[in-house]
Amino acid sequence: MAQTVQQTITAFLEADRFAVVGASIDRSKYGNKVLRCFQQHGREVYPINARAAEVEGLKAYPSLASLPVPVKAISVITPPAITEQVVQEAAAAGVTHIWMQPGAESNQAIRTAEALGMSVIANGPCLLVVLGYRD
Repeated sequence: MAQTVQQTITAFLEADRFAVVGASIDRSKYGNKVLRCFQQHGREVYPINARAAEVEGLKAYPSLASLPVPVKAISVITPPAITEQVVQEAAAAGVTHIWMQPGAESNQAIRTAEALGMSVIANGPCLLVVLGYRD
């Protein structure tokens, strides 16, 4: 039986650590706000940004493959064409939960992630709304 969106979100949030693919050093961008939202809620989170050394005081990593620890749940804030590449990288890195933030999803990325066995949140709520975010 298919999970409801709420069950999928609950399973995502039960992960012990997270990565934000598309983490931004620009505090006005969603790639920064999503990272800060995880921080505000005391979650272990790793920024993925190939061009930054750190984001919000955390060491940034160029890719999921470069993380020092395995991460099962990722938030993706990238253009849809990039998200499609992220899905492949995520599967190779052992990610089981992927939350494509509004604007990051594409039908191809969603289909691929589901075909690879990932639990997908897409075309739905934003993490900032679900967890509650303070700017």
